[in-house]
Amino acid sequence: MTRILVTGAGRGIGFELARQALDKGWEVVGSVRTKDAAKSLKERLPQITVLEFDVTDGKAIKQAARTLDGPVDILVNNAGVYGPRDFPIAEIDCDALQELYEINVISPVRIVQAFLKNVRASDSPRIVNISSRLGLTWVSAAGKTAYCSSKAALNRITQGMSEEFAGDGITCIAMHPGWVRTDMGGDAADEAPEESAAGILEVIGSAGFKDNGSFINFDGERWNW
Repeated sequence: MTRILVTGAGRGIGFELARQALDKGWEVVGSVRTKDAAKSLKERLPQITVLEFDVTDGKAIKQAARTLDGPVDILVNNAGVYGPRDFPIAEIDCDALQELYEINVISPVRIVQAFLKNVRASDSPRIVNISSRLGLTWVSAAGKTAYCSSKAALNRITQGMSEEFAGDGITCIAMHPGWVRTDMGGDAADEAPEESAAGILEVIGSAGFKDNGSFINFDGERWNW
């Protein structure tokens, strides 16, 4: 049975990834930040294993990882934020920018470090970082530099993971989930969370080492970095 770990599983794309993975018969581990969120997620998805930690809390992440035995076949770094919206660089709040990088760039590294032993124990190990096409260098970032640059950094980290973990046979990819109708994407976005999650699961469910180091859209299209 495939075992998937999804961070930020309490809402939006993360919740749909968890729900649909359970529907596929997979074993699902999902992380949330608070006890109330953990209780709510368990009530909505009784079969899920819930881990409680803030992705910026390295100590809590390590503690949670110590409670999880056995392999993780697919580790999905989904938790993320948009950060300061529509601010030119000359006016951006640098403290908010630092917090954005803490969540979108550093936290995925913390997660991978903490659960790497579980991923290495899998016969088909995959690490999936949920990024954005806005992190691609050929996409305009005007007015969105904070978010775009954080995803560009995550993309580069994904490339590094694909090289450094190749010897372990771990497939590392970045994925664009689409412009999704969530708290981050807003009501005018193109895709519903259900559609995005279904596409992501189809891609990562069949992903293998041939895909290592790829940037893939939720519909399967591949993009140059």
